[in-house]
Amino acid sequence: MQSDNPTAAILVIGDEILSGRTREGNAHHLAQVLSATGFDLREIRVVADDHDAIVAAVRALDRTLGGAWDLVFTSGGIGPTHDDITADAVAEAHGAALEINAQARAVLAARCDRMGLELTENRLRMARIPVGATLIENAVSAAPGFSIGATHVMAGVPAVFRGMVDWLIPRLPGGRPVQSATIEVRRGESDVAEGLRDVAGEFPDLSLGSYPYHDAERGWGTHLVVRGLDAARVDQAMAALKTRLAL
Repeated sequence: MQSDNPTAAILVIGDEILSGRTREGNAHHLAQVLSATGFDLREIRVVADDHDAIVAAVRALDRTLGGAWDLVFTSGGIGPTHDDITADAVAEAHGAALEINAQARAVLAARCDRMGLELTENRLRMARIPVGATLIENAVSAAPGFSIGATHVMAGVPAVFRGMVDWLIPRLPGGRPVQSATIEVRRGESDVAEGLRDVAGEFPDLSLGSYPYHDAERGWGTHLVVRGLDAARVDQAMAALKTRLAL
């Protein structure tokens, strides 16, 4: 699919994801948001809670550091515990010092006051922000994320992550949302492959895909999906597909 939209990557950070202890849903949610708001997601990467691995991943993905993509969104590792090391690693990747950010500290202090809690050293870990970064607001639990270079660092807790996404995405220059159309065919994928390939060749500016499934009652079937930035072209390709497959 041809596009001039900003490109993006998602970097999911956490041993709990790689071990299977936690089911990852943040990347799935953000992928849908990016598609609907004009960003081309090109890569999703998962790394452990390992400082060097996070540094390497950020440098490989962030275009301002010579990486591959226009925007990088991270999930996880900015909490109050010893294994929350994302801020440290992102700061190193960008060559920035890490310090207690006055604005972030004030936000955390206000929340602690409201809840009758002490602003402990562990809670203050969540106010450590790379010098030069801007904050991503967190309406759920106050502790902010941050943006530096093309990297946008957000929490791993799903409710907090979604709140940060809701705040951040409207503030980024997006492109044209992806348009899509889907049709269900009660045939196996191999039976529609040739027709799908022919229509894909006629519409090189679009993305055509096939997604097979099987259920016990009806047997094999395939969902055919056409995606692109121009709704009229998507409709044309879907009509051609129906004609080619005699649907």
